[in-house]
Amino acid sequence: MNKAILIGNLANDPESRTTASGIAQCTFRLAVSRRFANQQGVRETDFFPIVCWRQTAELCARYLSKGRKVAVEGSIQTRSYDAQDGTKRYVTEIIADNVEFLGSRDDGARASGFDAPPAASAPAPKPQASVNSVATVEFDDDELPF
Repeated sequence: MNKAILIGNLANDPESRTTASGIAQCTFRLAVSRRFANQQGVRETDFFPIVCWRQTAELCARYLSKGRKVAVEGSIQTRSYDAQDGTKRYVTEIIADNVEFLGSRDDGARASGFDAPPAASAPAPKPQASVNSVATVEFDDDELPF
């Protein structure tokens, strides 16, 4: 079984792109604090590269930004490539099946007049995904253009 569940904050703004075949991809790094402090009393943080595809990628690129708290459910995947200097490089990433938006970067942001994007979550389609799969995004009536 290969399953990873992480809760943390985005360490950078999401980077989105579209493959040559038109599939949306979004990547970001997730900062996750360790459960226990080290010998100096400091809780260390790990940074995990996250890769989202299709509808999940589109939603993450649209609504997430650096500092935003999210929960990521997915699998751990390792790939390798040849670097420009001829050495073989290995990359370990979390391929997200589900990204749940948990909160804004600053809980006091709404008080300062900044409205964070609406919370949304959309599971990434499985390889044999149904054409009828739909993500639900909640909006306030004031945000509708009609």
